[in-house]
Amino acid sequence: MRYHYVWLLWSLAFLGLWGVLFLANPGKRRAMWRTSLVTALFGLTEPLFVPRYWNPPSLFELAQRTGFDIESFIFAFAVGGIGMLLYTTLTRRELAPLAAEHRREQRHRFHRLALIGPLVLLVPGFLLPWNPIYPSLLALALGALAAVVCRPDLTRNTLVGAVLFLGLYALFMLGLRWLVPGYIAAVWNLPALRGGLIYGIPVEELLFGLTFGMYWSGVYEHATWHTSELRTLKATHGGSHR
Repeated sequence: MRYHYVWLLWSLAFLGLWGVLFLANPGKRRAMWRTSLVTALFGLTEPLFVPRYWNPPSLFELAQRTGFDIESFIFAFAVGGIGMLLYTTLTRRELAPLAAEHRREQRHRFHRLALIGPLVLLVPGFLLPWNPIYPSLLALALGALAAVVCRPDLTRNTLVGAVLFLGLYALFMLGLRWLVPGYIAAVWNLPALRGGLIYGIPVEELLFGLTFGMYWSGVYEHATWHTSELRTLKATHGGSHR
């Protein structure tokens, strides 16, 4: 089948970058594993997207036969860890527990709601007669907004993380377009999408990169009551966090 292994190789490319970040951040490996394992569960949503959003040839033709595929779990696992670590790695920051007094601030009464609310909204969003990519993008954006309202200290993570992940994801999409000509037109359901193309890339994919980076760059810190600090600053206060 034409393009049979493209989705697998593309997802494995993300997994390769995941491995690089994993090796480069020994103090964050546990956090990276936990984040990636949670994100991998989103591979279960693939039947919602096939074939309404796209229809990629996959191993054993699983996507076409069942809606599920192995590649989706690899991809979701990889981008979860990448999204969580890209910002802190490139800005040379380490994770540290949030001070107890900050946890007692009034706005944190919405902590759980801010974490699960956007995900809960996905269910009715998927039931609406629109392409499933749009409720996904909305949920990610609302999740990022809720995190910043609850934790203003995550504003930098959210904004910088969004730009960094968008840039990375755009490079991967451009690589897909250049290395496998015709793949995007053959696999994505472009007539069902409203955003058009930028350099041959569906706008919805770029919006995914942006909103995923917005949400996932701070989700671990938000969920586990951590914050990120500059390594040089932490060294001044007695060593780095492990």
